[in-house]
Amino acid sequence: MNSLDKNKSGVVFGVFLGLCHAFWAFLVLIGLAQPIMDWIFGLHFIHPPYTIGNFAWGTAILLVIVTTAIGYVLGWVFAALWNWLHRSRI
Repeated sequence: MNSLDKNKSGVVFGVFLGLCHAFWAFLVLIGLAQPIMDWIFGLHFIHPPYTIGNFAWGTAILLVIVTTAIGYVLGWVFAALWNWLHRSRI
């Protein structure tokens, strides 16, 4: 079985998480985050307990950086575990 490149897996997952959170920050910026959050909670039969705060560029940038870094680590660990579990047993 083919092995996964740990660095590429980390980059792909990191970029994916970063983009998801950049999109969330964009929803906060344009004022659509609260209605979406309310709708998602409603689908789960939960009264929305949270209120979306005001948009701040510094917070948005930090959110994207932190989640991208965490995504990289998770992708790297996933690839390392995948390779370990699928190693050749000679």
